[in-house]
Amino acid sequence: MKKKKKGVQRKLSYFKKSNLGLINRVVRILSWLLPGLVIKRWMITSAIGLLTSLLGIAIWTNLRPLYWLLAVFFWIMNGLKSILPIYILGPLIFIFGLILIGIGQNRSINSIQKALVPEKDTFLVDALRVKSKLNRGPNIVAIGGGTGLSTLLKGLKNYSSNITAIVTVSDDGGSSGVLRKQLGVQPPGDIRNCLAALSNEEPILTRLFQYRFSGGSGLEGHSFGNLFLSALTTITGSLEKAVQASSKVLAVQGQVLPATNIDVMLWAELEDGQKIYGESNISQSKKLISRIGYLPENPSALPSALESIKEADLIVLGPGSLYTSLLPNLLVPEIVDALLTSNAPKIYISNLMTQPGETDGLDVYQHIKAIEKQLLNFGVKTRIFNAILSQVKFEKSPLVDYYQSRGAVPVVCNKEKLISEGYYVLQAPLYSRKITPTLRHDSRRLARAVMFINKKLKKLN
Repeated sequence: MKKKKKGVQRKLSYFKKSNLGLINRVVRILSWLLPGLVIKRWMITSAIGLLTSLLGIAIWTNLRPLYWLLAVFFWIMNGLKSILPIYILGPLIFIFGLILIGIGQNRSINSIQKALVPEKDTFLVDALRVKSKLNRGPNIVAIGGGTGLSTLLKGLKNYSSNITAIVTVSDDGGSSGVLRKQLGVQPPGDIRNCLAALSNEEPILTRLFQYRFSGGSGLEGHSFGNLFLSALTTITGSLEKAVQASSKVLAVQGQVLPATNIDVMLWAELEDGQKIYGESNISQSKKLISRIGYLPENPSALPSALESIKEADLIVLGPGSLYTSLLPNLLVPEIVDALLTSNAPKIYISNLMTQPGETDGLDVYQHIKAIEKQLLNFGVKTRIFNAILSQVKFEKSPLVDYYQSRGAVPVVCNKEKLISEGYYVLQAPLYSRKITPTLRHDSRRLARAVMFINKKLKKLN
């Protein structure tokens, strides 16, 4: 009896699985008819083309094949009508025809998928649906540098394909600094991180681009991507063209642009009047910064960057180091002018923690005031950003304690004060819950909060 029960259960389980598999196949076939895939119109075009070709043949042969086909058709119809009544026969043949069309289309697409991407498990219809959705996403311009910008981009690419990252190019430390001095190229490090973040290519290729040599005479400390971009810059004549070529290799979703094509040096004036030159020196300063600038002054922006800002539906600054990643982009006058002209919602994303020397004791309000002060030095009296995204109050944790022991504290958000000045403020849990040696923003949480603010601001306007 037990064996019989087990046998029945197995049969039922197999029957359920078979039915589920059949239902899934039918759903997948029907999903080709969903709006936005640009498939139905070409199927209809093909059908009209076939009918037109048949009509042409019929006219060409003086309708003789048409008479033959009609004779065969009526002979088959009379035979079938003798088996089943018309009200059953018609729907059956109609459904059978639809099934054949669905199977034919599905098999054709599967064959194409196996030929193009044999190693990927994603169904082509699902990939097309996702691509179609992303292509309809908003035009987003993200401005910044460092790891903060690349973290944001990883999340934003789940919402849109129309992303432009405008990246600061004043880095003079590490691998980027060495390549800059030895080859005379613009620093590629931050751009490399953004390209990797927006890449849709195989993970192994992205890992290769981010790979850092741990040994080798002259290679130690350099990343493969930095060397690749530097070589391409020499070959193509500019970092912009090198980035465009790299974007094709990595199948980048959107575009990454340097803030300027001019080789610039960042300088900072401290509160005591002392001047420091070079981004790496500024980040190590232990004194409060009064203002920053570029040598040469007022570098020109890339036309493509200005066009992206003009067409943007959403503009985001940050997260990142205030004086070495964010504000350097606002030292390009044309970018500032384009931001002021744009009517798109503009969001400032605050850092999670203060940075010793650079932003000691600054809360979110003071970060905003530092940006306004810097712009005021260039005669800009109008504020750029109308929304602020900040981390909610941190819970006690060993990682936060560790940061505090090294002189960094959570960036406090005085929400009421900011709202009273007309800013839209959102506080949300933005940090990554993964156990890591550093506090980082979580890319998905960050992007979700940004898109939430964008939706809210559109409703308010």
